[in-house]
Amino acid sequence: MTHQHDITFGPFRLEMPHGRLWRGAQSIALRPRLRAMLRYLVAHPGRLVTKAELHQRVWAGTPVTDAVLRVSVREIRAALGDSAVAPQYLETVGRQGYRWLVGGDWELPPPLAAGPTVGRQGDVEALEEWFQQAAQGARQLVFVGGEAGVGKTTVVEMFLARLAAGSAVRLARGQCVEQAGIGEPYLPVLEALGQLSRGPRQQDILAALRRYAPMWAVQLPGLLPEPELERLQRQVQGAISARMLRELAEVLEVLTAETPLVLVLEDLHWSDRSTVDVLAYVAQRRAPARLLVVGTYRPVETLIRAHPLRGIVQELCGRGQAVERRL
Repeated sequence: MTHQHDITFGPFRLEMPHGRLWRGAQSIALRPRLRAMLRYLVAHPGRLVTKAELHQRVWAGTPVTDAVLRVSVREIRAALGDSAVAPQYLETVGRQGYRWLVGGDWELPPPLAAGPTVGRQGDVEALEEWFQQAAQGARQLVFVGGEAGVGKTTVVEMFLARLAAGSAVRLARGQCVEQAGIGEPYLPVLEALGQLSRGPRQQDILAALRRYAPMWAVQLPGLLPEPELERLQRQVQGAISARMLRELAEVLEVLTAETPLVLVLEDLHWSDRSTVDVLAYVAQRRAPARLLVVGTYRPVETLIRAHPLRGIVQELCGRGQAVERRL
């Protein structure tokens, strides 16, 4: 039986959205919280999922210790027959968090499936129209706004599933997480670039980063050999931070010259100021780019926090350099 949004990897099948795990016809028992954690990791392959992100997304902000996370990861590995020393599926990334190493094959529902898709076809079709404009070289920045639980992620995932099924396109996602203080600059953008750099044609993407965006390449140290990383660090030493905006815009234009790119940045109401600056700069560039940036956010959160995203959304949409889709 095929379940809505099932994912298969190796001999395993993970039922989405409930997270029941199967190996062939055998059901593998996992506690509910472990199922939620596995489901979240599998849905974000190839990128660092931080401990803070797991606290927020899996434990809904409930305080848990690092020891709880370690035990949870150990139990998931045991269920998968995985190894911490030579992981096939789940890698520990220092003290930062974890990375799911393999992409899954999605068993997708038909386009008009019932359930959470009902009432969202118009939103998905709107994103598809903006993608078609981007694919012709007219860069697009789309803000998908709505409060928690309204269906922003559902709309985005339906849209991405349709693209993956029928278009030659690169997809990358970055996740903002709630952080104390200022937060790490460019966090969701770096995660998306890291995901791209580990995907298909990774050598082409790394070559473009080295040439056009060395300041970004040095922020992804795990992807470069140590001697090259040191060389790039010397090359960018003393460069001003504003250069990062220009480098990112240029490398995105290079990467989209032949293949469109859809860049999804989630929960922008938690983004740092640097990420907001990236959105504004990329949206205002005049050079052609087969680029669609989709950013999800909660409008009420931007009001409560007096977040700079609110002003940027209004300004860019007022100039016709971005559009907003409210759910």
